[in-house]
Amino acid sequence: MTTTTTTLRDPDEVGRYVGDRLLDAIDAAGSANRRFLLGSPTGRTPKPIYAAMAQRLAKTKQDLSHVTLVMMDEYLVRAGSDLRYADAEWSCHNFVEAHIRAVLNAPLPSDRQQRRDAVWFADVRDPAEFDRRITEAGGVDFFILASGAGDGHVAFNTPGSPRDSRTRVVALPDSTRRDSLQTFPEFGTLDAVPRHGITVGVATIAAARHSMMVVFGSGKRQTYQRMTVTDRYDPAWPATLIHECPGGTIVADSDAAGPGR
Repeated sequence: MTTTTTTLRDPDEVGRYVGDRLLDAIDAAGSANRRFLLGSPTGRTPKPIYAAMAQRLAKTKQDLSHVTLVMMDEYLVRAGSDLRYADAEWSCHNFVEAHIRAVLNAPLPSDRQQRRDAVWFADVRDPAEFDRRITEAGGVDFFILASGAGDGHVAFNTPGSPRDSRTRVVALPDSTRRDSLQTFPEFGTLDAVPRHGITVGVATIAAARHSMMVVFGSGKRQTYQRMTVTDRYDPAWPATLIHECPGGTIVADSDAAGPGR
């Protein structure tokens, strides 16, 4: 597969670029009277995208009622001998409400808003059901992807994740937990970052119709370099999965791409 790379000036320009393409694809699906499955990350990376989408939605009032948010991962915490979803400010469940749905729906009339019952998270008790549900719905149309700065993880696909991995519960290495501490300072200390998560797999992501890997800021320069020096998936740096994605695109700002880019 051929991966394309686009370099833009700053995170705001990246957000407008990705957001415009995403809203165009959502509009095309609506015109065809079909559901649109959007694979969505949490954290710092997608915020400029959702902000740019909201700015355009304020003008167009575009319909999002047919959009299903396929959430990529969630932290898990201990409940006795079991693992359960985290219920905290830094949880992915909280993020989708505060930073995705609230932002996108704010400029829209109620009948055009993204619906709360069309937000999907994987079931800790049956992770494999998530892949079945996605397949039965026709597959993910578009995955927004982000890469961990320290170890290249995507969702909670940490270094060593197999190419054929699907949705599963995983133990989080310290490298990923340190990235999480940078993303969510609310944790306070590394010890407060959960040691487990549930995540879509590399194969889950690679099956999407289109994917964009978004990196901005000088802190993402290493992951940009690791992705652009290869043309295939390297389990040592999971962000390289972008090369396994049909229509895969790397979108970076000039700080992430490095001097002269």
